[in-house]
Amino acid sequence: MTTQTAKRPADAPSLPEAAATFARIGLLSFGGPAGQIALMHRILVEEKKWLDEARFLHALNYCMLLPGPEAMQLATYAGWLGHGVRGGLIAGLLFVLPGALVITGLSAAYLVAGDVPLVQGLLFGLKAAVLAVVLEALIKVSRRAVKGPLMALIALAAFVGIAFLKIPFPLIIALAAAAGVLLHRLGDRGGGHGMAVSPAPAASVPDWARPSARRFLVTTVTWLAIWFGPLLAIAAVAGGGHVYAQEAGFFSKMATVTFGGAYAVLAYVAQQAVEVHGWLRPDEMLTGLGLAETTPGPLILVLVFVGFLGGARLAGGEPLVGGLGGALVTLWFTFVPCFLWIFAGAPYVERVRAVRWLARALEAVTAAVVGVIANLALWFSLHVVFATVGQARSGPFEWPVPDPASFDPMAAAIALAAALALIGLKANMVVVLGLAALAGMAVRLVAG
Repeated sequence: MTTQTAKRPADAPSLPEAAATFARIGLLSFGGPAGQIALMHRILVEEKKWLDEARFLHALNYCMLLPGPEAMQLATYAGWLGHGVRGGLIAGLLFVLPGALVITGLSAAYLVAGDVPLVQGLLFGLKAAVLAVVLEALIKVSRRAVKGPLMALIALAAFVGIAFLKIPFPLIIALAAAAGVLLHRLGDRGGGHGMAVSPAPAASVPDWARPSARRFLVTTVTWLAIWFGPLLAIAAVAGGGHVYAQEAGFFSKMATVTFGGAYAVLAYVAQQAVEVHGWLRPDEMLTGLGLAETTPGPLILVLVFVGFLGGARLAGGEPLVGGLGGALVTLWFTFVPCFLWIFAGAPYVERVRAVRWLARALEAVTAAVVGVIANLALWFSLHVVFATVGQARSGPFEWPVPDPASFDPMAAAIALAAALALIGLKANMVVVLGLAALAGMAVRLVAG
């Protein structure tokens, strides 16, 4: 931390104390990345004073540049700063595992009881409320990210590109980062978020946070083996066409392109998981997101729901056993890469804390993510309030066309009420989701 020298000083937190603190963070990490980052700031900076403001912001900026869940990676970074790899593993795992266990249990319950009318009603209300959650996230991110007309233009271009031109998500992120660097080179350095901070004094950096070519090579090779070794083993034992091998490959790919958090990539995941792999139905992606919103940990844990259903339905044998295997595969290949990014890259990032073109690239990427989340909000809203959504095409453009006859007024009403509560009244998200679920159950009981 800021008082560390080459070795951890006596007054730094012990490993058990750090573990207890990160366990507390993991159990309380509701509310999406914004709430989770705020929670970590309150505990690590204000309460424990293990990080100062500059280093916390620097760590956050680096994690936002990475693919994957930035809040989980921020926890890993903070643990790594204090205790090296051991501390990073403890912090990252404690941030993920509570929510992973909960979402796995909820996935099993959905598989067993998802056809029960009362449960269907609960999920119906939950899916409608999730639309309001996505809209709230869009508003929050846009307020933070869209600073000035250039960033607004990047956000609009990203929305058009992914929604109507079907440009791949990774390409949109790459183009946005390039645009940010170009803007910096052209001298447009306005509109920043103050993300470039002063470098820390050399004495405050522990040994493991100092760049080392040998350590970088060993770390990279080790974590690549941990990442891809099981993937190759699954393909060799089960075959490349088995659902576990497909999930391992797909979620490994997701781990490298999920810039901007879960909201930014969910539309792509839904399309691939539903239309290409057949792991779940279109409406079930909304169900999974609703369940993930009610659990602690990163929202990307919704992928565990996807992997569970894919394994349960396609692995063969007992569905619950297949689902548990799918959930484990998904967890491994979603989160193992996060540790690689931190342990290999963070020592070098500690040396480039004042590189402003990186901050400008991040600013442009964050603006593009606003457009991507807007596309997700459009996709969700259409599938929540319309039972049938087709597609139309003209030249390079493609857009959704809902069937007016399939409009669901009750879903629209629950979504609107949830949006008013979350956005207008600033109500607690878990409470809103619970009330929406009760409303959905009531609708199904009356209809039935």
